[in-house]
Amino acid sequence: MPQALVKNKDVFSGRPVYPPISYYFQGIVYRTSDATWQAIRRFGITTLRGYGVGRKSMEERVQEEVGHLNEVIQRVEGKAFDIEPVLTNAVSNNISNVIFGQRFHYDDKKFQEMLRIIQNIATNPDLSKARRILMFLPFLERTPLVAKRLNAFLKINNDLSDFVGNIISSHKESFDPDNLRDLIDAYIAEMNKNNKFFSDKNLLQLIRELFIAGTETTTSTLRWGILCLLHYPEEQRKLYQEIVKVLGHDGVVSMSHRSELPYTQAFIEELYRYRTLAPLSVQHATTEDTTLRGYFIPKGTAIFPNIWAVHNDPKNFNQPEHFIPERHLDAERRFVKSHNVIPFSVGPRHCLGEQLARTEVFIFLVTLVQKFKFLPDPETGDLPDIENGRGLQGFTPLSFRMVAKER
Repeated sequence: MPQALVKNKDVFSGRPVYPPISYYFQGIVYRTSDATWQAIRRFGITTLRGYGVGRKSMEERVQEEVGHLNEVIQRVEGKAFDIEPVLTNAVSNNISNVIFGQRFHYDDKKFQEMLRIIQNIATNPDLSKARRILMFLPFLERTPLVAKRLNAFLKINNDLSDFVGNIISSHKESFDPDNLRDLIDAYIAEMNKNNKFFSDKNLLQLIRELFIAGTETTTSTLRWGILCLLHYPEEQRKLYQEIVKVLGHDGVVSMSHRSELPYTQAFIEELYRYRTLAPLSVQHATTEDTTLRGYFIPKGTAIFPNIWAVHNDPKNFNQPEHFIPERHLDAERRFVKSHNVIPFSVGPRHCLGEQLARTEVFIFLVTLVQKFKFLPDPETGDLPDIENGRGLQGFTPLSFRMVAKER
């Protein structure tokens, strides 16, 4: 994979053109590698790192949000519940804080409507079926059954665009070049420089894609993490012991604590490997005729990077079907980052929000284990399914209930 996506990045960084892409993502993620894509991607990476946008750093925003998450879980009072809606609220608020400069109350009706739209786009089974059909049989685009599903998607997509568009309009009215509050303000500042790559349409698409990708993927990663805590109580115990030793029961975790939490880092690294969220990544395409390992590949060929195969290669990972955090520790119990764990892909097309996602997963997981002990639902007596998932582009957990017992 590195030979194609890294060493031959210019050739393998295109995007295929077929109906699902034109209907689902008309913006930055699936845009071809042109000058506009390069400019906006560079802007997105810089802004998501928190440089010069708002008074709070990205890390501070995540720390603040996990506090709200803890309060909601505490109110459940140790009863069995489905954590997915709560996590979705918290993770989406992290994106909201960076993009809109504000968080929403979990009961906010407009916020919940936006999340409903996002979840519908990401997991609606009818849309997934249409996308799967068109991925391999694009000539069926105009058949009644497929067209009906795509039209339904366009309506959902327009609803999200209306929601985001209203916030953008409000930002333009209150814009202050000396006080950039968030990503939208930073983008407006670029537009005011008459930067030809920055338009209202591209801003809308960028926000829409950040919300859809950022909310669903990080929420699913954390849910897989909780499933691992339930299935591997000894690993949960080791995590807790390490976290409390470093932070105590009330200390606030930051990314600077990573070196002091080697087992925690190993647990997260194994989580990314063990449950590959995007098994076939996002499709690439060749930008010219090329040859890879003796195979001729014509220009415009769709490429599916098989991240699952990398994560489950027995040459790199002994017993890859098992969850073993210790495989990422050396003889001195120090964390060793693996070049073969690539959940965010590699090369120029690697995930735009990687740094935000890694910050969220680390701070959320550490804080949740510090505050709560996760146990199976006593009413069923069974562990929830950790082998199967749902989704086409992503591999997300099935719904499950569990208990979060306050420590």
